[in-house]
Amino acid sequence: MTITEQSAETEAAEAPCCGRHDSPPATSDDETPRERVNRRWNEVLQETRVAQTGVQILFGFLLSVAFTPLFRELETLDKGIYVTTVVLGASATGSLIAPVSIHRFLSGQRMKDELVEAASRLMMFGMVLLALTIGCTLLLILRFVVPGVLAEVLVGGVMLWFGLCWYLLPLRLRRRAERRARTQDA
Repeated sequence: MTITEQSAETEAAEAPCCGRHDSPPATSDDETPRERVNRRWNEVLQETRVAQTGVQILFGFLLSVAFTPLFRELETLDKGIYVTTVVLGASATGSLIAPVSIHRFLSGQRMKDELVEAASRLMMFGMVLLALTIGCTLLLILRFVVPGVLAEVLVGGVMLWFGLCWYLLPLRLRRRAERRARTQDA
């Protein structure tokens, strides 16, 4: 038995998989701990690919802004927003690409359980940074295009929408599934 299988079996015996992880329960009772950790890793990889593409495109756009003629005309506040946005974008990029680097360093070390857990946490943190990057990007653009405080109001609305879609809805769905599971067990 490999370390991955031992670790996954120990985890399965100590606590239910879904109570503390992002993945839903296995749809089959025949899923082994090794199959579960492989499934979870494949899920993280797919999610990472989507997020990495978005953050890399946004970050590339942000980097090019400083080299446009209008950049020199920005007010000090707008330049501060730009710097903050670029730093957030770089941080989101680092967080969302980190699972690839971790996998490369740990490949063959039989640490897939730890890899999946670390990658999941980095993805969650990276998504927060990505949402902040998008919000700051919108603020920078809308302050340039929309007069008055309307830019801030619009950005606030978009950030509220992100919070609802990316965080509150998944948490609500998770709680609903947990309640359903409790009532089925009772």
